[in-house]
Amino acid sequence: MIKGKITRISGPIVYAEGLEGCGLYDVVDVGEKRLIGEIIRQKEGMATIQVYEDVTGMHIGEEVVSNERPLSLRLGPGLVGTIYDGIQRPLKAMYEDSGAFLLPGQRTEPIDTVRKWEFTAAVENGAAVKPGMVLGTVQETSSILHKVMVPPYIKGTVLKSFAGSGTYTVDEVIAETELGEQIKMSQYWPLRKPRPFSQKLEVSQPLVTGLRVIDVFFPLSKGGTAAIPGGFGTGKTMTQHAIAKWCDADLIVYIGCGERGNEMTDVLTDFPKLIDPRTGRSLMERTILIANTSNMPVAAREVSLYSGITLAEYYRDMGMHVAIMADSTSRWAEALRELSGRMEEMPAEEGFPAYLPTRLAEFYERAGRITSLNGQEGSVSVIGAVSPPGGDFSEPVTQHTKRFIRCFWALDRELANARHYPAIGWIDSYSEYAAEIRQWWDKFDPRWADIRVRALDLLKREQRLQQIVRLIGADALPEADRLVLTVSEMIKNGFLQQDAFDKVDQFSVPEKQVQILLLIMSFYERAAALIKSGCPLLRINELAVKNEIIRAKGVVENTQLDKLSVIHNHLESQMGELERLYQRES
Repeated sequence: MIKGKITRISGPIVYAEGLEGCGLYDVVDVGEKRLIGEIIRQKEGMATIQVYEDVTGMHIGEEVVSNERPLSLRLGPGLVGTIYDGIQRPLKAMYEDSGAFLLPGQRTEPIDTVRKWEFTAAVENGAAVKPGMVLGTVQETSSILHKVMVPPYIKGTVLKSFAGSGTYTVDEVIAETELGEQIKMSQYWPLRKPRPFSQKLEVSQPLVTGLRVIDVFFPLSKGGTAAIPGGFGTGKTMTQHAIAKWCDADLIVYIGCGERGNEMTDVLTDFPKLIDPRTGRSLMERTILIANTSNMPVAAREVSLYSGITLAEYYRDMGMHVAIMADSTSRWAEALRELSGRMEEMPAEEGFPAYLPTRLAEFYERAGRITSLNGQEGSVSVIGAVSPPGGDFSEPVTQHTKRFIRCFWALDRELANARHYPAIGWIDSYSEYAAEIRQWWDKFDPRWADIRVRALDLLKREQRLQQIVRLIGADALPEADRLVLTVSEMIKNGFLQQDAFDKVDQFSVPEKQVQILLLIMSFYERAAALIKSGCPLLRINELAVKNEIIRAKGVVENTQLDKLSVIHNHLESQMGELERLYQRES
């Protein structure tokens, strides 16, 4: 056991001597209250320790004891449905032990060590094993089949003993290799170290969210990375909640990193009540929450993102598609700035440390679609919210984040003020995944790629025309340009705007998304041809089918797509009457 003494205290940063034999990122117990800390620097016999709890009352000379292992997470059955803080302390269990306020140095096992799990064996005694191999399964929740895997650090190749099927706790040994290595249903993994995999794969299919502006205009792939930047009140958290509920990921890891207490309270109280649309049961049965609010120690924010990504990689290795919601990476970056200042490092732009881009890269680059060590395909998709002060996208966190993500959902203040949900602006947003997932979309409708480009082009034309309208008014524009304004409003109101509280409109299947946009673009093409024939825009706007198309999103259910064909027939007949009328007049 290695022991040292505190020589200096600067907020959550503590300096100690006598820890020369410790490794970088080793966990230590700091002071009389045994607060959790991590060695983040070793220099000239002096260890710099980042303490993850409140250091009030600590004084120089108190003892520091090394645990002689890196900061790690305990991984095993019982993780899903649990609410943790940034260092994997289960908040519900700690509340039951000591009440609403966390006590200094309080420890509780991350997963239940008393509960017995029904283990179904997948191998036999004497079997050849390798890292990542599945030994058996546990039904963790109704939605999650937990695969008990050989830890990646096991070097033995043959099972000398194997307990077989039965009921066990996470602490009981279920297997042993010929080298004497014991394997339990739980394992530890250093949270700053990415979990190994066999091969990284190219992304090929989208993470379907049910939000039309995302799935059609700015799609995110499974294994992709996205950022949602926006000022206060533009809907970052709401959008992430909607994606968490409706996306087709097998597991959701929601990280509340430095957010306000009332926002995290909404998540903690609402998620257990939400019904998973895929299973009809509580959404918490496929969700892990990490709650690290702004009034908790700032140092714990820094590690909460690594905790979330490590949990995601663990379930990815089982062959699952995992989605991470990080809300927000700006608060995480502010924690880095605070800690950097305490360590008297040279600041970079706006006071952030010079290694901010490196830390962001370390986080986002752990996303991806992979083949695991046991040959199964899994993915981790990362959606990080960014909170730039005043909605200024030129600030460092947003700019550096754009370097490492390929999908950018820029929230627009004007759309949010106009109650346009989701407030993802179509001018500043982009996605680099469209070409890679096109083959998947072609199975639903080969016209997806073409209709997407044409609709986005129309919206960009409308933006340019709005500048003219502000100067001379819409009435001064030619009919063809006024039609662009009209159809753009149809796209905004009938396609992009989506009501999260409407039972029909809150989720759209891919087929419905494409067909609604096709209806709008068909309306535009037929109307443009009519205007060339001399038909005034006023007559086109009077057609009843225009309002039918706009209302279709909230009227046509996902299982009644034949109603969209009826609307298309109405479009054909009403446009056809106008065409025949103006052909006779010409």
